[in-house]
Amino acid sequence: MKNAITDVPGTEAGHAADETGGTGCTVVLFRGGATGGADVRGGAPGTREIPLLRPENLIRNVHAFYIGGGSAYGLDGAGGVMKYLEEQHIGFNAGAGIVPIVPGAVLFDLPVGKAGARPDKEMGYRACTAAGAGNTERGNVGAGTGASVGKLLGMDFAMKGGLGTSSITIGSLVIGAIAAVNCLGDIIDSEGRIIAGLLNRQKTGFASTADIIKQSYGDKKNLFSGSTAGNTTIGVIATNARLDKAGANKIASMAHDGFARAISPVHTMFDGDTIFCGATGMVDADITTVGTAAAEVMAEAVRDAVKSAESAYGLPCFREIKNSIK
Repeated sequence: MKNAITDVPGTEAGHAADETGGTGCTVVLFRGGATGGADVRGGAPGTREIPLLRPENLIRNVHAFYIGGGSAYGLDGAGGVMKYLEEQHIGFNAGAGIVPIVPGAVLFDLPVGKAGARPDKEMGYRACTAAGAGNTERGNVGAGTGASVGKLLGMDFAMKGGLGTSSITIGSLVIGAIAAVNCLGDIIDSEGRIIAGLLNRQKTGFASTADIIKQSYGDKKNLFSGSTAGNTTIGVIATNARLDKAGANKIASMAHDGFARAISPVHTMFDGDTIFCGATGMVDADITTVGTAAAEVMAEAVRDAVKSAESAYGLPCFREIKNSIK
């Protein structure tokens, strides 16, 4: 086991990036199809194909999930994923042809690198060609390339976010998570301590984003200007459990508990927080067990993202400051 989403049988991950531009995308592939679900809780989402995943709608299986930077522009990258899957003859048989089902979501990474650099069809295709069942890349890769965290007071006091992944095995049941972490808030460990996020004015420690928001209300200060716009955390849960669409949607919902355990504050009006779930249907498992594990691995994937990130675009990383923060 690699402690990665690709520990789930039938799941592949691939990444592509423009490191100079400060953006990228990640694809989670299910060549054999997977029952799909999603839950969107952030106030500023950028998504595609979400309604298709509702239990009452026609399509049951997804063939990939796409997550990328570039804000709404970055949704173009999903076209490259569709092109790749069509060439592989993977998709929904619509009679007149194959239609790959690729739900996706994007985060806002335009403040770093070059604002005009965004994932496009070519980058999405390239992420698919790089995908594999053994892929365990994390940190400044794919959708995490331009990610940052702790941006309430602007980028001068923010830190580098990134892409993280984790997995858990319970007998024959496997649940994995991947997360591109680009939140307004801070990242907290299992004991509630901030490990990455908003730096204080002296950059000698952390300032609590949640505390500053509450204090600003009492002081009648408006902190929510354009500097707070560049956010969103996107996650994917993969499991080999046998689920229907309602079950996959419930797992995506329960996995948001992982966001809440590791991000403070979370689901703000300036985040587009979205979680997808893909179930490959190999073993029987109840929703409560899968959902409990999904929340756990999602929290670990979020923490792994900042722990694995490297300093870039003028943003310090966890490893750079962990010994100097007081």
